[in-house]
Amino acid sequence: MQRIACWSARHQKTAVAGWLAFVAIAWVVGQLVSASAVPQYDPGQAGRAEQELAQLKVVNPPVESVLVEVRTRASRLRSEAAAEVRKVAGQVEDVLAEMPAAARDIRTSFARHSREGMIAAPLAALVTFQVGGPHSDADTTVLADLAAVARVQAMHRGMVVQEAGDASTDRVASAMLGQDFHQAEDTSIPLTVILLLAAFGALIAAGIPVLLAGTAVTAAVSLLAIPAQWLPVGAGTSEIVLVIGMAVGVDYSLFYLRREREERAAGHSQLAAIRIAAATSGKAIVISGLTVMFCLAGLFLTGIDLFTGISFGTIMVVAMAVLGSVTFLPALLSCLGSWVDRCRVPWIGRRRTAARPSRMWTRLVRGVVRRPAAWGGIAALAMLALCAPALGMRIGNPAVDLPTSLPVVHVLDEIQQQFPGRPAPAEVVVTGADLDGPAVQHAVTRLQAMATPGGLIRGPITAAPVDSGRALVLQVPLAGNGSDSASVAALLRLENQALPATIGHAGARFAVTGSTASNYDQISMLHSRSPLVFGVIALLAFLLLMAAFRSVTIPVISIGLNLLSVGAAYGVVTLIFQDGWLQGLIGFTSYGAVVPWVPLFTFVLLFGLSMDYHVFIVSRIRELRLAGASTPDAVVEGISRCAGVVSSAALIMVAVFSVFATLSMIDLKMLGVGLAVAVLIDATLVRGLILPAALALLGERSWYLPSWLEWLPGYRLAHDHQVAPAPASQGSGSRRPLRPAGPAADPVGP
Repeated sequence: MQRIACWSARHQKTAVAGWLAFVAIAWVVGQLVSASAVPQYDPGQAGRAEQELAQLKVVNPPVESVLVEVRTRASRLRSEAAAEVRKVAGQVEDVLAEMPAAARDIRTSFARHSREGMIAAPLAALVTFQVGGPHSDADTTVLADLAAVARVQAMHRGMVVQEAGDASTDRVASAMLGQDFHQAEDTSIPLTVILLLAAFGALIAAGIPVLLAGTAVTAAVSLLAIPAQWLPVGAGTSEIVLVIGMAVGVDYSLFYLRREREERAAGHSQLAAIRIAAATSGKAIVISGLTVMFCLAGLFLTGIDLFTGISFGTIMVVAMAVLGSVTFLPALLSCLGSWVDRCRVPWIGRRRTAARPSRMWTRLVRGVVRRPAAWGGIAALAMLALCAPALGMRIGNPAVDLPTSLPVVHVLDEIQQQFPGRPAPAEVVVTGADLDGPAVQHAVTRLQAMATPGGLIRGPITAAPVDSGRALVLQVPLAGNGSDSASVAALLRLENQALPATIGHAGARFAVTGSTASNYDQISMLHSRSPLVFGVIALLAFLLLMAAFRSVTIPVISIGLNLLSVGAAYGVVTLIFQDGWLQGLIGFTSYGAVVPWVPLFTFVLLFGLSMDYHVFIVSRIRELRLAGASTPDAVVEGISRCAGVVSSAALIMVAVFSVFATLSMIDLKMLGVGLAVAVLIDATLVRGLILPAALALLGERSWYLPSWLEWLPGYRLAHDHQVAPAPASQGSGSRRPLRPAGPAADPVGP
């Protein structure tokens, strides 16, 4: 790190120009390399069915449904209402049939409600159709269908004639998601700049983290087009890369700039300050970056295509942020020199540019070190109390991941009540030989006979040959709303009993897909793979931290504290989103569960991002301890010098993640609230109270390394920037701050 920083500082123009040229080339490459749309498949049986359909070149067009029902039933005879329902449903069919390019395969079914053992006349109809034209244009094509249905509704004010389905819902969701991300960008970037101004007290210094993070994100997003040639990179990957890249880029810049400022304030020259910052904060950045990348790589173990592109993209942006921090940042600081502190903010500029230790944190940590058992015990109990609600966490997807206030959601709910299991049935892909033979046809007939109006498997079950008879696609309506326990029970009955006894008995192969099957298989895969992901990430973090700090105790403390932070985030998410606390304030309606992918993704991100603060603080404590300070003194001095920048970095992250709580999608709200709460708790309660209490209780045992591991490389101090050992004191209460050894640190070295 020292050699790289010194080279960059001496060849400042070359280093700065080289970094900017690299980003520009990456952007050009990203524009020239067209990302091939590698399809994403769901895990398990649903994924196998999707792959078989893709091999057969079967594309399921979006399905729309038009609900027709009587608006007010009290004043009408049932026969009159039923006749009007049939009449209006026929008109809907006629207007859709007039647009063959926008609607095809139009079908109508009626809801029949039983009364006193008799089948009553229908009071609701469901007109289903496939959106015509290319699948990629469905969101636009469906506008013609919506307009036609609206004209029928205008002619019949006493009836409900409303449309909802795949294309119309996707159109609303895409528009809302785009609006939300624009809102997040418009809010988070100015907010980040304001908080950086408050942290540094100077406009130029505040712009450096934004410049580093922005260039790192640009390079990573552009180069993501290369692995997208063979990896399934989803459309939302760029947004996640943006958030993670801004977070780590700002953090690393803060850590580096703070140390460089501190060394200049202590009297070192510009080049010496850069060298010391590289040897200390630069090392911490590399260790932290590697830990974050190892954590993100754990997503590969899930076996879920959705996480593959996200994992690769976030690893790339963290690597870019680390590379820029150790090359571009020293060169830029050398170019700017004293200009980095220009354009100071009134009132706070002089205080911030002095880079003094935090008095508040000094007093707090000093008190914790005096009574570590009391302070640490209280903080740990508070964390465990926050973790407790997570023990009752339930996993499940909402029927529709859209705000319940939207009209399209109301229509979908009404359709589900009137026509359970439709219009999103289970889709069974049947392959094998002689599919049009009597054995398979008899099996399909037996399966159709199993469908009952009030049972788990509903009717009507339809069968359609595809790809010149190479496969059959069965549409099987299921009980429930597609995501509740009734739907899961129906799916398991279909997969484990009905299909093996019919299709399987006929010698054909089958695989089930559809929204219910996809959700169930994804949850099952997450349940089975999550322990493996947790274990591998913890093991890799342990090995890396053990090698970095030459201690087996520090990694154990680190992993334990990270798990506490993650548990607290789980508990808060459970209370808010599952139990419905604050739902009016945040703007959502609880559906009684947590989105399945949010806990695992929260764990991976928090475990990686919290390592930024932990490594930065512990490396400073380790540095002071190697310089001769006792562990309690090193803890007080290290945290007091790091607490300000850690608090600033955490506040920026909390502000950015809190913006996600204002978005419309409930899964993004969950992720934003969980990350914001966890980062806030981690940077204050955990790193400010529990960490110093644990290190003070353990004392010199914090740095224990078995003799048979002495060969490990580790965090060492160069002779020319060691800090003076702490003077002897009575406890940790009255002591002077540690100062770097003066003239010996000035040489820049080779």
